[in-house]
Amino acid sequence: MRILIVGAGAIGGYFGGRLLEAGRDVTFLVRQGRAEELDQNGLIVRSPAGDIDYPSPPHVMTSMLNTTFDLILLSCKAYDLDAAMDSFAAAVGPDTLILPMLNGMSHLDRLSKRFSPDNVLGGLAFISVDRDASGKILHLNELHQITFGELEGARTPRILKVEEALSDAGFVATLSEQIVQEMWEKWCFIATLAGVTGSLRASIGDVIASGGESFILELLAECGAVAAQASHGVREEVRQRFQTMLTAQGSKMTASMLRDVERGATIEVEHLIGDMVARRGSKKQDGLSPLDVVYLNLKSYEARRVREQG
Repeated sequence: MRILIVGAGAIGGYFGGRLLEAGRDVTFLVRQGRAEELDQNGLIVRSPAGDIDYPSPPHVMTSMLNTTFDLILLSCKAYDLDAAMDSFAAAVGPDTLILPMLNGMSHLDRLSKRFSPDNVLGGLAFISVDRDASGKILHLNELHQITFGELEGARTPRILKVEEALSDAGFVATLSEQIVQEMWEKWCFIATLAGVTGSLRASIGDVIASGGESFILELLAECGAVAAQASHGVREEVRQRFQTMLTAQGSKMTASMLRDVERGATIEVEHLIGDMVARRGSKKQDGLSPLDVVYLNLKSYEARRVREQG
């Protein structure tokens, strides 16, 4: 299976590097600056699961795409999705499978509209990674998993080929027969984690120490109500697991959105939080809900960032 990794950033670079080391047919689609980094330094990953130093990994730029691929792994930020789709459009044929590893749900509709619903799979990445100034990828914990599946849940011959391509490659690859449900559940978790840590500029443990447990739980419940409204309510055992993680005293857990805020970078506020607000619809109660509070805070950060950089 010929695999195109869109970008060689933190997530794409990590999983693409593992696939390369496992002998899979992988090519990275990158911009000029990243191409120069890969040419000069190779693909470098520092990880508790084992480091990667892969010299001159196969990579192309958009102008060089002249053939279609079997599988496209997509891990861009949501605000870059339109540009990403433009960049890899030439690689998409009738039988190409696009596996997006974005949080939230709206990207599925955007991908299906741009290409075809038949091209699009459901997917999730469970990993904490970052990149340093040199382009080195830093794996920040021991979790490294891709979960994927047909949106309708079927075990089709093509999804079994994807499972074969991703399995035994140095990370956990899980074929799910309920990927849409799992995507909704992760969205609820990430919207809560990003909303809390990004808006309050603190780790979960710091928020708990400051008396914020009820705020966290109310936000999780509000997101869960949106999922239930879409017929994908968070399952009780999953909710309990999320609650335990999000209320652990002393936890250093944060979302990548907090790192982006601290860098003064663009954030995925609309895809993660704004879309949740939009799907919730109008509230019946007076005042701002926890979801409204974090949305207002993060949108204010975004407005200030645009103003100061303008």
